[in-house]
Amino acid sequence: MTRDGYNQFCPVAKACELLEPRWTLLLLCEMWAGSTRFNEIRRGVPGMSPTLMSKRLKEMEQRGLVLRTRQPSTGEIHYTTTAIARELEPIVHAFGQWAHRNLDADVTLEKLDARLLMWNMRRKIEVGALPPDRRSVIQFVYPELPREERNYWLVAKPDRPVDLCSTDPGHAVDLFVTADLKAMTSAWMGLSSLAAEVARERITLVGAPELSRTISAWMVRSSYAGACPAAP
Repeated sequence: MTRDGYNQFCPVAKACELLEPRWTLLLLCEMWAGSTRFNEIRRGVPGMSPTLMSKRLKEMEQRGLVLRTRQPSTGEIHYTTTAIARELEPIVHAFGQWAHRNLDADVTLEKLDARLLMWNMRRKIEVGALPPDRRSVIQFVYPELPREERNYWLVAKPDRPVDLCSTDPGHAVDLFVTADLKAMTSAWMGLSSLAAEVARERITLVGAPELSRTISAWMVRSSYAGACPAAP
């Protein structure tokens, strides 16, 4: 955004002046998804530097989009969206659905990021579809990535938020999911189906039958996966 904005009274121009600075909408999306602490939010925007994120959050607070609060008991800083920002949520989601329907799949899958994929997958795991009486550990392996980036563990316990680990948590693994990163991203985004990628052997499942058999129930796909693709 230029310093003087668009110099127009048009409401669209004014909205752009408020929301246009890079990363603003992605930060809002991460907070709408439930992240409130600085490091949590940053995991949802891994391409953003901490310095820029701090600057942008401060600007969003000044513009009335974000509320910054300190927890008296712990001193932790939490960021939450304001009422006017929450009013934007269905509009931005519709914007994402439009892009999902109309952008070519190759364009969508051009920039892949395993960390971001796993962070988003983690929050969509349906714990209620996993065994109710024990901890479930699912290891995702992306063989084409460098060794330090290829392994992720989802640790799910009944009635608890799912943990995502990029280092071995030391638990016995119930299910190994080995995948081509593009195939997993495509299946999770709804650009292809999990069954099709498994049939092509671009995703393989090894381990507990009750987990591999019900993966489509507990590995809930992106909220955009239901958007119908555009006609050719």
